[in-house]
Amino acid sequence: MCDVLVFDRLISHELVDAAPPGAIRIGRDQLEQVAIDSLLVRLGQRDLEVVRLKGGDPFVFGRGGEEALALAAAGVPFEVVPGVSSLSAVPASAGIPITHRGVSSQVTVISGHDPGNLDFGALAGAPGTLVIFMGLGSLEVVAESLVAHGKAPDTPAAVIASGTLCEQRVVVAPLEQIAVTAALLDPPALVVIGDVVALAGTLAADELLRAAAA
Repeated sequence: MCDVLVFDRLISHELVDAAPPGAIRIGRDQLEQVAIDSLLVRLGQRDLEVVRLKGGDPFVFGRGGEEALALAAAGVPFEVVPGVSSLSAVPASAGIPITHRGVSSQVTVISGHDPGNLDFGALAGAPGTLVIFMGLGSLEVVAESLVAHGKAPDTPAAVIASGTLCEQRVVVAPLEQIAVTAALLDPPALVVIGDVVALAGTLAADELLRAAAA
């Protein structure tokens, strides 16, 4: 029932098409974050019914907090509808539980967008599972840095590209080899590092295992 739909690049066409025929549809792919914030405020101040459609959970590396703060500062009322974060959904689609009794009771979540700002000493020593958003482009640096700071080179690692979609691809390799193994994958991709990755061989669907082997 919205007047305007502002949607991210990875949103499925079926969801975009669910907007009313007369609704204005705005893809945010070519817009900087500050422009999105300003656009949402302007639309809200015109008393329009606006849907800002994001994938996953908007408050987990989705910059939803920035947009909500901009609306709050401008006095524009809004409602946040939580989604299922790719933090858990994408590994699960590849048969990887990010926590598992006796294997991992802790999850560390980071962004790989700027590896120069990461504390690799702390990350290498952190127990449990490491999940990296936006880490495909910096995977070689991240993997080498983790090993250099003491992470075992044979730690199981996985890269899941286009997670939960029909074109999902999964590669699994030891940490020291994961960057080379995943070199042909395209973003978006999620990186999972830890012993839980070894469970994918048992829990993943057959077609995902074949994709990983390919």
